[in-house]
Amino acid sequence: MGQGIIIPGNANTFHQVEFSILAFRPKLGEVVEGEVVELVDFGAFCRLGPLDGLVHVSQICDDYISYEQVGNRFIGKETGKILEVNNDVRTKVIAVSLGTGRSGKLGLTMRQKFLGKLEWIEADVEEEYANIEAKKLKASKEEEEEVSEE
Repeated sequence: MGQGIIIPGNANTFHQVEFSILAFRPKLGEVVEGEVVELVDFGAFCRLGPLDGLVHVSQICDDYISYEQVGNRFIGKETGKILEVNNDVRTKVIAVSLGTGRSGKLGLTMRQKFLGKLEWIEADVEEEYANIEAKKLKASKEEEEEVSEE
């Protein structure tokens, strides 16, 4: 820091500075990764850098979800998917209402394919590859049947 300016009657000193800033302003539809920091009976709070967002219990996954207060986790009834504090997740921004400081509200969803806990995403990717391979196999069998009929 170099020389500054002192203004008589003002207890402050004024200096010229240069700085860089990294800003995060979420947009609707943006896919972001974060960490689950708190679970409550109505949803999960996820830390997305400087902001926290809420994934409502209805937006966690397509399965019926129940909150287990003793284990502090959400469990899917049919799929057995488990969401706990400190899980890394990929979410999509569905509502933005930014105030000043940390007072803004951020609505998130994880219901769509390739969103949610990272392990769920890996399973979705494997399932998608399996579906693609099954379609290729079916197409090649149909092609072989057409050739054998001629």
